[in-house]
Amino acid sequence: MPDEPLTPHGPLPEGGTARPITRWGTPVMHRPQQPVTTYDDDLRALAADMVATMYAADGVGLAACQIGADVAMFVFDCPDEAGRRTVGVVCNPVLTLPEGRDRRLDDSEEGCLSFPGAFVECARPDVASVTGTGLDGQPVEFSGDGMLARCLQHETDHTLGTVFGDRLSTRQRKKLQKAHDRSVADFPAHWPAEWPAG
Repeated sequence: MPDEPLTPHGPLPEGGTARPITRWGTPVMHRPQQPVTTYDDDLRALAADMVATMYAADGVGLAACQIGADVAMFVFDCPDEAGRRTVGVVCNPVLTLPEGRDRRLDDSEEGCLSFPGAFVECARPDVASVTGTGLDGQPVEFSGDGMLARCLQHETDHTLGTVFGDRLSTRQRKKLQKAHDRSVADFPAHWPAEWPAG
């Protein structure tokens, strides 16, 4: 992967602090998030904490609800099919997916930092585009294929109160649960923050 990511709308905010990741089952994870209406230092600080948490957890994307904030925003640093990384912040994301004969599904494995240690196949369109606003309120748009397409879909889902387990068959969800249960000791409640909050 190239060292320097693509930054079509600027670099990710820095200087944040890694926070504990909110898990599936917490109410904020399962309801649509509040739209961003104010673009201020508080929003930028939240995004910086999201970036720090994403990197601490070795993730490629993170939504605000995953650190307990009821805000329709996500951050990402994710490679596409060719391995080229793109980074960005999207507030109030709107997803566009191909339809008809342009729609092809990719059934690669997927996981979620809010249900750590578990991966199963999840069919999603192999290309995706997201529009929204950046931290300054200006329009942003990101498109991609491969893992980037999956990431844009996964993180937009989070802002709508959907976790990827909601998209699985009962059989696949049981498989995911078993994998999660096997690794639960590796991910304490305060993970990936260095110390428990408070």
